[in-house]
Amino acid sequence: MKTHILAATFVAAVLAGITPAHAGEGAEAAGTRTDAAPKQEVRLERLTPEYWRVTLDNPPFNLFGPETIPQLNSVITQMETDPKVKVVVFQSAVPGFFLTHYDFVPPLSATTDILPGVTGLPALPDILVRLSRAPVVSIVSIRGRTTGVGGELSLASDMRFASREKAVISQWEIGAALVPGGGPMARMPRLIGRGRALEMLLTGEDISGDLAERYGYVNRALPDAELDSFVDTMARRIAGFDKQAIAAIKRLVDIPTLPSDIEIGAEWGAFLDSAHRPQAQQNLKRLMEMGLQTKPDVEKRLPYYTGTLSQ
Repeated sequence: MKTHILAATFVAAVLAGITPAHAGEGAEAAGTRTDAAPKQEVRLERLTPEYWRVTLDNPPFNLFGPETIPQLNSVITQMETDPKVKVVVFQSAVPGFFLTHYDFVPPLSATTDILPGVTGLPALPDILVRLSRAPVVSIVSIRGRTTGVGGELSLASDMRFASREKAVISQWEIGAALVPGGGPMARMPRLIGRGRALEMLLTGEDISGDLAERYGYVNRALPDAELDSFVDTMARRIAGFDKQAIAAIKRLVDIPTLPSDIEIGAEWGAFLDSAHRPQAQQNLKRLMEMGLQTKPDVEKRLPYYTGTLSQ
């Protein structure tokens, strides 16, 4: 594991265009902060004691990075321990983006150095596993691009609802010669079937809200103007029911549907292994040069830009 961490740290340094000795120093990119006070990227609002809303807010692209992990971990811990909360809705405040890929500017050691979570898994897989198992209903309201960690958070949640016009969903990692690390290989086949899961994972192509509904990736795709009110109405209805009954139903549904910690942990190891390979280093460096994390067109059309790497 130490070798994986060192290799991944070097990868991040290469991607940032700096030497490993100075990784993380002087690097500034969209969605990345270098000052001492982390931006509040994850906002928790208690609409009622039983119904909470979590807003993802890291403009311009809602990247996910090491600063996001403790903030999301805090939300999950409160979901696990609060005696009253019954339902939590995740949404985005960033137009065009729900939640996207990992931030490649900080050295990956900033993530891998975070201590394992209570499950014993590394920090990010731990958070996603605990989200699935929390005695609280988790719902994602998908509007905008959802890829990488965004897809993994969505898959780990209990229910997914998408904007018919504005949801764009993918697992983009294959295009960079990476293996996803947050559990989509374990979760997606259980949700949409083996063939469709392989289609999404091995092409890295986008699917729309309508296609995501047909595949079973989301519960429903709704007209964008109706999405918020639909999700809010459903959440308030669930919040009115008995918490013990909610928790018991979730626990029993978890038994036949959730992957084991071993499966989830294996994906994180595969991600670190893939980050070590020269092809991933080369592809990510080229994507960063094209404008990954800095140019809106690259973030909005990831399948197109990853498709140009072999040309």
